[in-house]
Amino acid sequence: MADTYDLVILGSGPGGYVAAIRASQLGLKVAIVERERLGGICLNWGCIPTKALLRTSEIYHYMQNAESYGLKADNVGFDLAKVVDRSRKVAGQLNAGVKGLMKKNKVTVVEGVGTVTAKGKLSVKQGDKTVELEAKNIIVATGARARDLPFAKADGERIWTYRHAMVPTEMPTKLLVIGSGAIGVEFASFYNDMGADVTIVEMLPRILPVEDEEVSAFMDKALTKQGIKLLTQTGLEGLAPSANGVTAKIKHKDGKVASEEFSHAIIAIGIVPNTENIGLEALGVETDRGHIKTNGYGRTNVDGIWAIGDVTGAPWLAHKASHEGIIAVEKIAGGSPHQMDKANIPGCTYSRPQVASVGMTEAKAKEAGYELKVGKFPFIGNGKAIALGEAEGFVKTVFDAKTGELLGAHMVGAEVTELIQGYVVARQLETTEAELMETVFAHPTLSEMMHESVLAAYGRAIHY
Repeated sequence: MADTYDLVILGSGPGGYVAAIRASQLGLKVAIVERERLGGICLNWGCIPTKALLRTSEIYHYMQNAESYGLKADNVGFDLAKVVDRSRKVAGQLNAGVKGLMKKNKVTVVEGVGTVTAKGKLSVKQGDKTVELEAKNIIVATGARARDLPFAKADGERIWTYRHAMVPTEMPTKLLVIGSGAIGVEFASFYNDMGADVTIVEMLPRILPVEDEEVSAFMDKALTKQGIKLLTQTGLEGLAPSANGVTAKIKHKDGKVASEEFSHAIIAIGIVPNTENIGLEALGVETDRGHIKTNGYGRTNVDGIWAIGDVTGAPWLAHKASHEGIIAVEKIAGGSPHQMDKANIPGCTYSRPQVASVGMTEAKAKEAGYELKVGKFPFIGNGKAIALGEAEGFVKTVFDAKTGELLGAHMVGAEVTELIQGYVVARQLETTEAELMETVFAHPTLSEMMHESVLAAYGRAIHY
């Protein structure tokens, strides 16, 4: 006989486990099904452990440049195994935390491979045993996996995905990073700071192509200055691993193809949604290039089947998945949540320097027909940035000239992944330039640049 619940969630990533907690808070009887580890890719193999690695490389960079702060640090080095071990311990600590949250919120955790067998029915295979679950509503939160190159699959030895790149057994000497989105740039930044010779290959005309053009241009110069080789408008026509390295056939923007040797390669060309073999086809759940189609509440075309997170399409971000989970659960529970507004989802890249943004780029706003007021303020004009020794970067704000609506904000520099939330709140509250101008910002802080950027859009910047 099947175990019966109000809601069953397939997948325990940042979408699934957050949805489970909110459902429990709303009085629903909830079960969550997970085939690997609670917390999903983000917690175990993505967002969190990569930030632990990047923190290590940041500190290593500061140690190597201690003299600029009046300090001495001789014979600076690192133990790769211990670097990786710290990252895994951070992930393990948070995995244990999610387990505790499930217990605290009385969420039943069912380990195994889940398949939706009919409306309201889900079968979980646990080795030789199968557990049957029933619920009026099922949320699919199965996430996504790294996309392979069609001509060169990751082998974990010389050709890596992000999972391999997080647990290296040896330090690359010459690294090829294929793709310049957030994942590619973060790994390029980490390995470059740790001493590898890094090259990034990008098919599009600029790196970080979803960001504002000025941010991309700044990052191009900053990463190049750090020693990273950037090849834009460049394709990859072959990748052949050997015992000692990997040979890449690189098609440059002039059309010429050249072979180059690397010790390792990281494939960072996007993701594939985990929608296969979980029963969606038989139920007639609509998909678009593998991603489940949903409305603004996470509802699919099949009654009682919902979907959230990476499996539903871009942006592929943990915080988007979590918010979608809360919206879906509140709708299931009979509430009236606001639909997901993807224009208010911040994007962050945790490289050195960091990148963060929300809303429209200047180019997108112009394409949409807006008359604009654009403000920029550089880090070099901010006292806190200079004191920190982080005087490179800028904050850019884009306003509708007619209404004062904040259309977008774009940042590059130290700690901007923390600063961006101020603009996200401003957009959520539908704040105009007037409220932002009249807000008092603490001194000395990096956040003062946000104020100055708004002032600059209207010709009122004080310190630059």
